[in-house]
Amino acid sequence: MVVACLGSSSTAGRGQAFDWIAELSRRHRNQDVRFYNFGVGGDLAYNALERLPKVVACRPDKVVVWIGGNDVLALVSAKIRLFFRLSKHLPCPPSPEWFRENMQKIAQRLKAETWASVALCSLPSIGEDPASADPFQSEINRRIEEYSAIIRQVTERENCAYLAVHEAMLAQFRASPGQAFTRFRFIPFYRDAFRVLVRRKSPDEVARLNGWRFHTDGVHLNSSGGMIAAELVQEFIDR
Repeated sequence: MVVACLGSSSTAGRGQAFDWIAELSRRHRNQDVRFYNFGVGGDLAYNALERLPKVVACRPDKVVVWIGGNDVLALVSAKIRLFFRLSKHLPCPPSPEWFRENMQKIAQRLKAETWASVALCSLPSIGEDPASADPFQSEINRRIEEYSAIIRQVTERENCAYLAVHEAMLAQFRASPGQAFTRFRFIPFYRDAFRVLVRRKSPDEVARLNGWRFHTDGVHLNSSGGMIAAELVQEFIDR
């Protein structure tokens, strides 16, 4: 079986992001599964759509699409929006409507151009306080909910599987809230990348240094957060 995974840094599993695909590939039950990792850090749904030919070319039996966190960040932060507009060559400003359009095209093309079963994942939480009064965290929470609802609607319309990553993480945070993600700063992200890539600390070690339980930095997932996604993907593989 060939399983293709399309997404951004949470899928790529490099740097401070836990590599859940490597975790799945090590399992004995997946010894006959070949995983292809098509995750690229910083990608939006538009970029994932542009890279579909590579996914199609590997002739997958199943495809997992996990994209949208950067679409949310670009919407709520002018600084991130400018960065992505330049680095990812976005043709128009991010919006929920544009996200829906790109997700529908991804699902439609995968169904039309492959024989694969397709699953779309809802979005992981950014920050760990679902009831935060902080304006930035509150807006992120609202948009994560909105974009995850869009993903669910696309799966229903295009007859794809829906992997409820957002809902599973939200249940954890409602039972025991963590800290809020109150603003986006590039310097801490570069610092954490240095910790992992140069000082060879694991995402879990970086998470402890930063005070997160399911994230390394409020955005990227450590093993606790990544395993939530891994188990949902495993269920999809086993169907």
